[in-house]
Amino acid sequence: MPLLKKPMRKGKDDVTPVETDQYIDLGALYIQEETGLSGCSVKIAEIYRYEDVNKVSQPVYNGDIVLIDYTNMANDTNDLKRVTNELKNVARDTGGDVAAIGNNLIVVTPSGIKVDRHKLKGGYD
Repeated sequence: MPLLKKPMRKGKDDVTPVETDQYIDLGALYIQEETGLSGCSVKIAEIYRYEDVNKVSQPVYNGDIVLIDYTNMANDTNDLKRVTNELKNVARDTGGDVAAIGNNLIVVTPSGIKVDRHKLKGGYD
């Protein structure tokens, strides 16, 4: 019998053993993703004329985000207006969003992804 045993502390003999069947191997578990965005990627595209809209907008129907550079069309306002209307239709069809970024970029997103219109601005501390 030990001489200096603490009164409220359990000894090795007082601890009940835990069975190993109570533990779950997390590496062996398959957890399904909750969001449908697991295969989502960002595609970069350039558009030169109105006829390119179908090819450029196809990834949105597949669930990808498309960032479109329309610098080459910036001077042709009629075709640019037609392109933006078509991209708005694509966003509406997919349940996504469309927004202009800066001077010559448009982003089109699929369902479940919205573009936040508020700019994040850095500041000097």
